[in-house]
Amino acid sequence: MDIVLVHPEIPHNSGCAGRLSAALGLPLHLVEPLGFSLEDRYLKRAGLDYWPMVDLRVHADLDACWS
Repeated sequence: MDIVLVHPEIPHNSGCAGRLSAALGLPLHLVEPLGFSLEDRYLKRAGLDYWPMVDLRVHADLDACWS
């Protein structure tokens, strides 16, 4: 099972999905465009200290995600 967020705009929702992904060991797929930055300094400021444990995969579009 994988978690897929298509065009996520709200960082908090993506953070919650990331926490679930880390806790359950499931890959988290984010399909661009994203409504927020994935740069380390923004994630640290948001308190996402579990983010390094997330198996994160970013895709340019939904077709790329499915392949």
